[in-house]
Amino acid sequence: MKNTLLVGSLLAILSGLMNGSFTLPMRFLGRWEWENVWSVFIAFSCLLLPTVILAAIAPQSWTVLAHAPKHAIWIAIAAGFTWGFGAIMFGQSVSAIGISLANTLVLAISSALGSLLPMLLLAPRKLFSFTGKMIVAGVAIEVIGIALCGVAGRRREQRIGVEGERGDLVGRARPMSVALLLAAGAGVLSAVFNIGFALAKPIAEYGRNAGLSEFSSTNLIWWVMLGAGSIANLIFCGYLMLKNRSMAKFSQPGAVRLYSLTALMAVLWGGSIFVYGAAAPRLGPLGTSIGWPLSLATGLLLANAIGVGVGEWRRVSRATRNLMYSGILVLLVAIVVLSRASY
Repeated sequence: MKNTLLVGSLLAILSGLMNGSFTLPMRFLGRWEWENVWSVFIAFSCLLLPTVILAAIAPQSWTVLAHAPKHAIWIAIAAGFTWGFGAIMFGQSVSAIGISLANTLVLAISSALGSLLPMLLLAPRKLFSFTGKMIVAGVAIEVIGIALCGVAGRRREQRIGVEGERGDLVGRARPMSVALLLAAGAGVLSAVFNIGFALAKPIAEYGRNAGLSEFSSTNLIWWVMLGAGSIANLIFCGYLMLKNRSMAKFSQPGAVRLYSLTALMAVLWGGSIFVYGAAAPRLGPLGTSIGWPLSLATGLLLANAIGVGVGEWRRVSRATRNLMYSGILVLLVAIVVLSRASY
């Protein structure tokens, strides 16, 4: 039992490391436009990788999916398609304000809304229970952390300008006010993803009854939702390619390196989902109270360590950096509070 918990915890940490680092290659993809990078990333992470994994671990998945409850499949498609616009906003926010601040804001807003909105929409009676009160407290703490990080980001913008320490980061910088709207949109639509996943559970139940493992059954939902989300992303990227005439950049000299870095992004992000899917069952009833905060906190800390390492906060004052670190600390406290709510 102890070995199983240890393996589950290590897998949750690995998932956080993968999720916290997947945007790092965007620092070295400035020879492509944002839409070039994002279209390849989505094709790999939302279409190719889930299909390969499902085909490898459960080849009968397609037959099972064809006979799964149709209403649950349509819910998964609708929620996944809606989430796709959130993925667009997240990708734009990284280009807008950098790896550390974008990841911090989006992770914080997503976890806050991802905890609160499903309860308000699916089980409002729980709002005044112990779980509900803990969730409200955790969200309130996260709002304070988000505010501290937002103020730090605004001070950084005032000190070093909108462009900041971009290096070869793909895309273009945006004002902090716009970036906050992008992060908020990504957070809201991530919550929609959580709600859709909960409502699509009949797909996984049908898969288990058909003989699939719990891991494979859950991945049926991921496959549908990620596939639907890729549609919104690829349509938007196609529009930008026509507008910016950036299609030709796919075949420019040295493109192999750019494809490789973008594929690495896809493996890290897509892999983090499946690694966490392997971690949760090993943690048993404590899966959400141990695995989720471990993964989220690891990703949050690593994304900020990467941001500091590549110089995103190099030219700001110590007071501004301390303000950012204080916001991160508050967010970590909020993650612990929300994990106690789930427990």
